[in-house]
Amino acid sequence: MQLRYAFRLYPDAGQRTALARAFGCARVVFNDAVRAREDARKAGRPFPTAGQLSRKLITEAKRTKERSWLGEVSAVVLQQSLRDAEAAYRNFFSSLNGTRKGPRTGPPRFKSRKDARQSVRFTANARWSITGSGRLSLPKIGAVKVKWSRMLPAAPTSVTVVMDAVGRYFASFVIDTDPVADRARMPETDRTIGIDLGLTHFAVLSTGEKIGSPRFLRRAEKKLKKAQRELSRKQKGSRNRAKARLKVARAHAKVADARREFHHQLSTRLISENQGIAVEDLSVAGLARTRLAKSVHDAGWSSFISMLTYKAARYGRTLVKIGRFTPTSQTCCTCGAVDGPKPLDVREWTCAACGAVHDRDVNAAINVKTAAGLAVSACGAPVRPGAVPAQREETGSHGFPTGNRAA
Repeated sequence: MQLRYAFRLYPDAGQRTALARAFGCARVVFNDAVRAREDARKAGRPFPTAGQLSRKLITEAKRTKERSWLGEVSAVVLQQSLRDAEAAYRNFFSSLNGTRKGPRTGPPRFKSRKDARQSVRFTANARWSITGSGRLSLPKIGAVKVKWSRMLPAAPTSVTVVMDAVGRYFASFVIDTDPVADRARMPETDRTIGIDLGLTHFAVLSTGEKIGSPRFLRRAEKKLKKAQRELSRKQKGSRNRAKARLKVARAHAKVADARREFHHQLSTRLISENQGIAVEDLSVAGLARTRLAKSVHDAGWSSFISMLTYKAARYGRTLVKIGRFTPTSQTCCTCGAVDGPKPLDVREWTCAACGAVHDRDVNAAINVKTAAGLAVSACGAPVRPGAVPAQREETGSHGFPTGNRAA
């Protein structure tokens, strides 16, 4: 499995200038590639190939007066920018013909220097290295100070340098993990669990444990509103507006970092304690269009389930997602009677068939576990065949180090 390990970078003034130059050159090459393909489409000509774009936009462009400054950065950075443009078009066409899963992907857009995220990628042939003193040596940038929060489990295959909206720098390493070593870290257990995700409590487990919702965005809402109000009063283009924008970005980054840290800690704990985990396949996009949209986004269910998915695949656990239309809140977990829908303010109910008193969320979590085949019915027979090991949706799942995570 491929994972990403991100570590905080602390470049000096000269290195920040060199990184800004690399970000700018990569952005220009990407935009030139998009423009060349769009011009070809409008003229009815075939799309230029990757080799033709490389020769025209990099090799020949360096010899011109207008693009001579492309030679000031590593050629690998420019080549990787072309690869990114190729991948963007490939995803767009795959989305058009229906071979790509997930929501519809639009055509590549031009990048801007004002984008919240800037990045450049160095592959192995760029000859980057980690020095004996623990610094990250990058071509035409120098040896950058790194805050190592943990050891890399293997030699990385590439590194991406990212600058976020707050102006923080991160080095994101791609690591090929060892499945045998990963599974040895978490021995098998006979415990299984069902999880009911919600807003009153972030998660209620089939064991009866309730995990409170931190509500990071709600708690920071007053501070965010004040920072945003101050930003709106600043004159566009002024230095004070730039400072106010950074203040807003820092406030949002603090919320995102805290939420991500909470998701990582909880998902790691559940994966380490349980061999099988069952969750609902929630339609987060649909719920985000309701009056509960802000609370749904604040909870970050999609991010949490994504973490459970790749960690389950990495450590040999079983993750089962049951259908979102399964009536987990309407079914009695004791006798299996379906008692019908209930309004959200009903948090406890009594089964009309057997008289059992249920906590709404705990009952739903038990039903999630039962529907996933991780539990047995009242007669002692499995509800359905055993769970199938979870599959990773895509390579490059993010496994960020504690305390140093990219926003």
